[in-house]
Amino acid sequence: MDNPVDHPVDLGLVNYTRHPSDPNYIVYRFGDIHRATSFEEALIEQKIDYEKDSEERKTVTIYLFATHKNDHKKTTQINYDVEAKHHKPFIPYKGFRYFMIIFSATVLFLAFMGYCKSRETLRLHDERAATVNGRTN
Repeated sequence: MDNPVDHPVDLGLVNYTRHPSDPNYIVYRFGDIHRATSFEEALIEQKIDYEKDSEERKTVTIYLFATHKNDHKKTTQINYDVEAKHHKPFIPYKGFRYFMIIFSATVLFLAFMGYCKSRETLRLHDERAATVNGRTN
């Protein structure tokens, strides 16, 4: 398989898949009009041929773009750029984000200090056991 889209299993982890009727095409799907518009503008700018469609679901409209398999690398890069442009931060509130970074760093520091302290305690315990048993190194 020279193309990752040729894999027959679609787990829904990416927003593209093989065209259901023509394996020479890849279908990109977007649930957001802004992402779809940005993707279409980038396709036009890169002069990549595509077909556009939309699909009505219960609560959302899915925007579909079919591109030829030969343009997979270009369209994947466009897809990544569009997602980067429109992504939302994992933790949207700046104060809480910094609190989580400081809290995580503190927990990591305390875990490291606990590890160092336990190594020192084990070393002292081994020395005491050696002197009690009459052994010296």
